[in-house]
Amino acid sequence: MTQAVYPGFILSRQQNNHKGQLQLCYWLKTDQGVCKVIIKDESTLFFIRAGDITQANNILQEHKLPTDIRQVTLRHFDTERMYACYFKSSHQQFLAKQLLKPTIPLYEEDIRHCDRFLMERFIRGGAWVKGISTHKDGYAEVTNAQLKSNEHYIPKLSVLSLDIECSGDGVLFSVGLVTAKTQWVVIIGEPQKSAEYIEWVEDEVALLVTLMAKVKSLDPDIIIGWNIIEFDCVVLAERANALGIDLVLGRDQEPIHIYKGNYVRVLISGRAVIDGIDTLKNATYHFASFRLSEVSQQVLGRGKLIEQNDRLEEIVRQFNEDKQSLAEYNIQDCRLVLEIFNKLKLLDFAVARTRLTGLELERMGGSVAAFTNLYLPLLHRSGYVAPNLGEHGLSFDSPGGYVMESTPGLFKNVIVLDFKSLYPSIIRTFLIDPLGLIKGLANPYDAVSGFNGGAFSRSEHHLPDLVDRLLLARQQAKADSDPMLSQAIKIIMNSFYGVLGSTGCRFYDPRLASSITLRGHEIMQQTKVWIEEQGYDVIYGDTDSTFVCLPPAWNASRCNEVGKHLTDFINNAWQAYCAEHFNLQSYLEIEFETHYSPFFLPTLRGEQKGSKKRYVGQVEREGKQELIYKGMETVRSDWTKVAQNYQRDLFTAFFQNRDVLQITERYVNRIKSGEVDDLLLYSKRLGREVEMYTKNIPPHVKAARIHMMRNPSVKYRKGQKVTYVMTVGGPSVDFLISPIDYEHYVNKQIYPILRMLPGCDDVFFRLTAQGGFSF
Repeated sequence: MTQAVYPGFILSRQQNNHKGQLQLCYWLKTDQGVCKVIIKDESTLFFIRAGDITQANNILQEHKLPTDIRQVTLRHFDTERMYACYFKSSHQQFLAKQLLKPTIPLYEEDIRHCDRFLMERFIRGGAWVKGISTHKDGYAEVTNAQLKSNEHYIPKLSVLSLDIECSGDGVLFSVGLVTAKTQWVVIIGEPQKSAEYIEWVEDEVALLVTLMAKVKSLDPDIIIGWNIIEFDCVVLAERANALGIDLVLGRDQEPIHIYKGNYVRVLISGRAVIDGIDTLKNATYHFASFRLSEVSQQVLGRGKLIEQNDRLEEIVRQFNEDKQSLAEYNIQDCRLVLEIFNKLKLLDFAVARTRLTGLELERMGGSVAAFTNLYLPLLHRSGYVAPNLGEHGLSFDSPGGYVMESTPGLFKNVIVLDFKSLYPSIIRTFLIDPLGLIKGLANPYDAVSGFNGGAFSRSEHHLPDLVDRLLLARQQAKADSDPMLSQAIKIIMNSFYGVLGSTGCRFYDPRLASSITLRGHEIMQQTKVWIEEQGYDVIYGDTDSTFVCLPPAWNASRCNEVGKHLTDFINNAWQAYCAEHFNLQSYLEIEFETHYSPFFLPTLRGEQKGSKKRYVGQVEREGKQELIYKGMETVRSDWTKVAQNYQRDLFTAFFQNRDVLQITERYVNRIKSGEVDDLLLYSKRLGREVEMYTKNIPPHVKAARIHMMRNPSVKYRKGQKVTYVMTVGGPSVDFLISPIDYEHYVNKQIYPILRMLPGCDDVFFRLTAQGGFSF
């Protein structure tokens, strides 16, 4: 045993009761290896109001439940004194919650102590650990430990990609494991002459035993997969339990633990389990589908080895008839996941997110939890506990972002001015903050007025300063060429408004959310006034973007000059406005983002009124012209490829003043001739099980039902994509059942797009006169 000090990064955390006493356990990756940090003699707690002390004591004493209730220096938002109830074990705390909660409001009782311990010390991933170190098998155990924040430590992590194949009932067939250096598939079956990476075992028990041995040998810090937490880990744990096996995957030979509540938690001591789908979504990647087959095609240019809709049926067939193909399919999935993580730097993003929020590496989502982790220790240091959900009794809806009425038409020159991080800048400028709201309402004469009765303290707040620190950190991340940290900071900052407007957040108050959005409305409307006073027309605005029409005779250079002039003018105007009306410094910053030439805003279909969130414009990038679509059919997955291609070609011709009749005729003729049948596919995902649709049954459901009736072995399930064509007999998965309804595609996929264009009536007349179009 030696006294040691390590810098490290937290891989996993847990709390347990050891000899009736709460014990915390943290696993850290350090430069010297992995260490298990044990902290004993902790007390878990929650808070109650001073007025509830007598009743709480009576209930706990009646049930002979030991507790230590002490007055603390914290108050409720309504200023009532608070008491902390301390418990020696989490089991005692759980019993106390069951006894007290029916009649007494408890505060912060949902926070696990292993999270609170880190949160209150501002430990976010990186930590210094000091204590007595003892060498164990593959790791160091540190006792009498102390932890403090180490915000600069970034770990080097080893990764294992894991994927299982099984029957529909969860009976295991094989498991694949791939690292940067090695790959294995463990599969049940008689040994065959096969690739070296295939290891044959006789049954599920042998498969699980071999899996445990492989994980111990490979010793990864991180296990990744696709839906690995809610599927692979759950299936493995349930099969092990059914077979009477402890599935030992932890570094200290502890079995895997699965916790199911609002979401599934997987605990493997000393390792983090990170899901690819959750990480992509949290890094704000957008895909039409997050299925591995589709993401890998877009990111890597190749996909899974089994692509058909009845994939499970094919997996079962391969297990029974062609095990080597199943092994290759299994390992290919592992490779795809690992390559996606590497190419998109998803692990770097997960580490950056933990360094910002303090949440567990595997805890994706959780914007509310991230906000709580950042805000709660600051609130405590100001002398307050967090309120419970909805205690203020307010429930009115806060408005969304401001969307201006658009002026439809074709414009030669349009510039876009964007407010940089508008909502975080509003929080920072107008001092919007949960604590600031309470203090501002208590002293409204020296507060910054908000909306719907909100008022915010000029001196007592935390969120504006937190935004300020994050903005500085993002600037530093950009200077350090750290795009993942920069992206993580952007996502966290932009989540603050959503969290404050979420009824699932303990800090939710509609006065907070509406004071952000309605201030955004005011900013957009006033900015429009100032721009129009400068002699320019504002033709559209959306949340933080203002679209300004400039004279058609101007060249790009002059448009760019005016864009820069307007940004300086608007930023100076907001500085003066905030100083004059609020005695505040403005952190609002508008930027000149884009020059479109030309630019088109369509009308609503069948109306003269301008559409919202839909436009197309042409920009010049590196000497080349490029069309940018927003909300148009070409970027929407519910339109066919032929419609998307037609819209691209149509607008290219339209912007270049070429004949759109010729383009349209060509597409109509190609559709009717059968030349583009492969581009006529509709594709839509099932939001429910097929049988759950009872009213207004959409075409993709009809197609799925008919296909299942004709093919009893096929089963479409919720979340599955249905690809179909429109035939003269209705929607069909099978092209051969009935002839394709080409008139449908002309009228429903070509016609609406052409109708967007000004002056399109002449084109329709000429098409009709030539017999090329039917109404």
